[in-house]
Amino acid sequence: MPNESDLPIFYSLRRCPYAMRGRMGIVLSQQKVLLREIVTKDKPSELLASSPKGTVPVLVLPQGTIIEQSIEVVIWALEQNDPQDLMRSSEPALNQEVLELIARNDNEFIGHLEKYRASVRYRNVDIEQRRKACEGFISELESKLANHEYLFGDTPSLADFAVMPFVSQFVRVEKKWFVQSEYQNVGRWLRAHLDSKLYTQVMKQYPLWNETKQDSVFG
Repeated sequence: MPNESDLPIFYSLRRCPYAMRGRMGIVLSQQKVLLREIVTKDKPSELLASSPKGTVPVLVLPQGTIIEQSIEVVIWALEQNDPQDLMRSSEPALNQEVLELIARNDNEFIGHLEKYRASVRYRNVDIEQRRKACEGFISELESKLANHEYLFGDTPSLADFAVMPFVSQFVRVEKKWFVQSEYQNVGRWLRAHLDSKLYTQVMKQYPLWNETKQDSVFG
């Protein structure tokens, strides 16, 4: 194992779905990082110096490279080591399908999800409309999971882990509605994620870095 001073620094926020995605990528790739857990109301100056936008995750590599997008953190990690072939490196066409699904999640579904969450939070009249906008993507996942355990077959791909945190958010908005909905395959798939050792590991609570200034080895 390398010296701690040689490890990347990883700024994270435990409940943030983007940071959760990043943490999963690090664990799945069997990498080690120095975790700095933060809260949005108390962002450390070191984070802002590295990434002025102040959102997480942020990965600071030892040579000074800054990676600010969650999916780029995951891809960086898997490029170092991908023991489960989550990137489908031997199947370029399938890899492209995986990346396209993640792009739809990031560029379309998340926007609809944020509006849906806001409608429920503020009890707006357009809740059903906002939910239906999300359902296009959820329906696609439901179809993919009809005959397979994972989104692209019987073994997991990068897509399963990259979209899961956001599907989990969708389910929590109106959990009673979702349980009674037609999306039983998505529900099964999500429960398997939430019950996994991986999820338990990535959701472990660490001391806030601003309070301790002590890095935690993670991964």
